[in-house]
Amino acid sequence: MMKHIAKGFALAVSMLTTLPFFKVHDFYKGINGYAVMFYPVVGFLLGTILYGTYLLLEAHTSETHAAVIVFALWVVLSGALHLDGLSDTIDGLFVPKERALEVMKDPHTGGMGMIFGVVFLMLKAATLAALDAIYLLPFIMMLARFNAVLAIYNYPYVSPNGMSALAKEEFTTPQLLVVLGYVFVVSFIFSWILLFVSLGVLFVLKIFFMRRYGGFSGDMYGFSIEMTEMVLLNAIVFGVLL
Repeated sequence: MMKHIAKGFALAVSMLTTLPFFKVHDFYKGINGYAVMFYPVVGFLLGTILYGTYLLLEAHTSETHAAVIVFALWVVLSGALHLDGLSDTIDGLFVPKERALEVMKDPHTGGMGMIFGVVFLMLKAATLAALDAIYLLPFIMMLARFNAVLAIYNYPYVSPNGMSALAKEEFTTPQLLVVLGYVFVVSFIFSWILLFVSLGVLFVLKIFFMRRYGGFSGDMYGFSIEMTEMVLLNAIVFGVLL
């Protein structure tokens, strides 16, 4: 069991980041559920790296310049994985829903996905530059991936195959309880309000995707991660939560 847990963690890091420590791409039976269990942990790890980088930079340059560098590192470390899901999901919104899943699977980004993706990146970078509470980045990134975990467990998967299908198939209730346990503990330390806002984002997305598609796909998990991060960042910047 410990071997599966360790390999699950390594797989989660390999899937969600470009960090060179692990390169595990074998989605063999038994570790995919454990990988999902570690998604929020990976988000917290990425956020900690970004916050640490910001602390190193802020003494040598302006806060805005440091934030822009951190944002660029954010994109690089995540491998733009969730941004790809965002743009693919947006492309799917501009075609009839009967063709949406087919369009999302196309490896080429459509015009609407590209345009909205660029606008999204600009807004996210500007929001990070305006964020005073950058210490919350680890928590924000953890909550965004927690939403993906909840979507994987609770809602139907609408694509017939793919690594997300394996993740949903193997992710168990005991593994979910582990995730709930450590996310609630960290939320108690940081902010229960941010947790509830994050869950509100997932609730809105769930209503939309269930009505349009009858469930989620891997691209929609990425979309939910990006939108959760964006909403939480802006809620803090506009003083809604602090």
